[in-house]
Amino acid sequence: MLALIIAKYNYWLYVVLMMIGFYAMIGKRNLVKKLIGMNIFQTAIILFFISTGAKAGGRIPILDKYEVLEHGVNVNSIVNPLPHVLMLTAIVVGVSVTGVALAVLVRIYRKYGTLEEDEILQKIEEENG
Repeated sequence: MLALIIAKYNYWLYVVLMMIGFYAMIGKRNLVKKLIGMNIFQTAIILFFISTGAKAGGRIPILDKYEVLEHGVNVNSIVNPLPHVLMLTAIVVGVSVTGVALAVLVRIYRKYGTLEEDEILQKIEEENG
């Protein structure tokens, strides 16, 4: 059991990172801290997917067509590029979401004068009621 844990230490690291981000999103009351927690959570998922796409001794998937026609393709020696490409897309989307969220947080701060969730909710209730 210990050998399995040690062999997959990177997965355990990603789970710890994910739980730190999850705690920050759920447990913190400051909206900036929640956003940072979301980014940590997203980073853990991206690292997890990239590490699942890696192989020990794997080569890049750029092949010589003459060699492929003559010998075929040994898929065990080639790294699958799909997880890496998908995670590049996820990184771009994550940066965009973070930028929009920061812009929204600036607007919230200008309107309510705070980024604490409880204080914002209290001010909204005072406005409506």
